Amino acid sequence: MTVVDELIAAAKRLSLLCDEEIGLIEKKTIVAHATNPLNYAWQHHEQFLRNWGGLGAKTLLLGMNPGPWGMAQSGVPFGSTEIAKKQLQIKPHKLTTPANAHPKRPVVGLDLARQEISGQRLWSLMFDYYGDGQSVFSNIFVVNHCPLLLLGESGKNLTPDNLPASVMKPILDACDKHLQQVVEIMGITRIIGVGKYAEKRACLAFKADKTGLGTTLGGQKISITTCWHPSPASPLANRNDGADWRANVISVLENG
Repeated sequence: MTVVDELIAAAKRLSLLCDEEIGLIEKKTIVAHATNPLNYAWQHHEQFLRNWGGLGAKTLLLGMNPGPWGMAQSGVPFGSTEIAKKQLQIKPHKLTTPANAHPKRPVVGLDLARQEISGQRLWSLMFDYYGDGQSVFSNIFVVNHCPLLLLGESGKNLTPDNLPASVMKPILDACDKHLQQVVEIMGITRIIGVGKYAEKRACLAFKADKTGLGTTLGGQKISITTCWHPSPASPLANRNDGADWRANVISVLENG
């Protein structure tokens, strides 16, 4: 199997495991609507893996979980729809809104006009810094730790760290395993958690010590660090019109 074929197989395994846990999450937590973009938006996610997963990147940017205007619509981590179509070259497919989706958050797909700000910021910086897609993905790849969109009754976006550990443990363990598989498949040597939560999950998955060094399943040492999250809700991301955030991310990319 090629690197891309292995990435696709790993994503499919994670997707199936996530589907099995959705009912319990909705029953036992404040999540009213848990949906899986690796399922209903698989045609887009597979394109992302096929287009960009085999170009030799050794640095992995790790996100937390999808937002309703990003990966939930595009199937791509931090997937602002315009960037998914133009820079990431994802060809639109008609997607079906899952039966348990929030009625205020239908799946529009790549035709969604609203853009995910975090995705616009992250991907725009990667293309500005590295150049074209070939250059971007020969240096970095991007994965969300958990692929599920988690929404409360009001439509509020929820994150895995705010849900009961007893309920989330099986799915987070599966997400850790998927992360380990991606690192092994691609030969990743460095993970940059986009935000502290993602860094924490990577450290847990690879049993990193206080220096940020972990060990892969094959015994390879891997460094784990973090950069600021690009969320518009973050004061750090907004400071100086985003200039400080961009400087932080570039510094981490260049210095580890």
